[in-house]
Amino acid sequence: MRRVIGVFDSGVGGLSVLHHIREALPDADLIYVADSGHVPYGDKSPAYIESRAMTLTRFLLDQGAEAIVIACNTATAAAAHTLRDQFSDIPIVAMEPAVKPAVAATKSGVVGVLATIGTLESARFAALLERYAGNVKIVTQGCPGLVEAVERGDLRGLETRRLVERYTAPLLKAGADTLILGCTHYPFVAPLIREVAGEQVVLVDTGAAVARELKRRVDTELPPRDKNGTAGVESFYTSGEVEPATRIMSLLWQRDATVQALPPRFC
Repeated sequence: MRRVIGVFDSGVGGLSVLHHIREALPDADLIYVADSGHVPYGDKSPAYIESRAMTLTRFLLDQGAEAIVIACNTATAAAAHTLRDQFSDIPIVAMEPAVKPAVAATKSGVVGVLATIGTLESARFAALLERYAGNVKIVTQGCPGLVEAVERGDLRGLETRRLVERYTAPLLKAGADTLILGCTHYPFVAPLIREVAGEQVVLVDTGAAVARELKRRVDTELPPRDKNGTAGVESFYTSGEVEPATRIMSLLWQRDATVQALPPRFC
């Protein structure tokens, strides 16, 4: 039997992390849930997000997941602690804005953070700043509407460009030469951000680091599995409408994705 890894996000953004997970664990079966019926998480209360995270984790465990990845910065801030308490017998790997590597990368001494309001207002993010910012100035920017643009598959359209211009402008004006992509949706508009901000600006996200941490924990904490040399497969679910989810997830996954409806009791 192959290893089974469960991954969830508020919507399709976590596919940016799933790409890295597939590279790190080529022989694992991956189950991905886009909670698109409840997207965006950024304007929801922490209690609401925590409830959704618990529900989605239970679904993934019902499907045989041996480890869970919270592929969402906002859900990490609201629910990672609770999930780890409730499901302490399995590895739960979470996201967080990449403050430490961004601080190491900046030459101007100013780092900008693009994130959801929920992430920026969280105690977890405040703790990251206190721990790693040091003498570096951190300038934050909430990005309402950018998650929704990615959910529509609008990665380079005029409306998305205007959002990117609006949200990067104050960070660049403040002197930021490094931008943290503090939401898993944002790597999908990274080419547009580079175009708007300039090639000299460094973009930092944590997808690859999350995949490495997942592999480390899987290898050290889970019973070994015989490798039969076959590639793992992906299963995709959504709490939203299946047809648009199939179109958008196929676009972002860069190959055909067969998306199933999440059972009603998990919606």
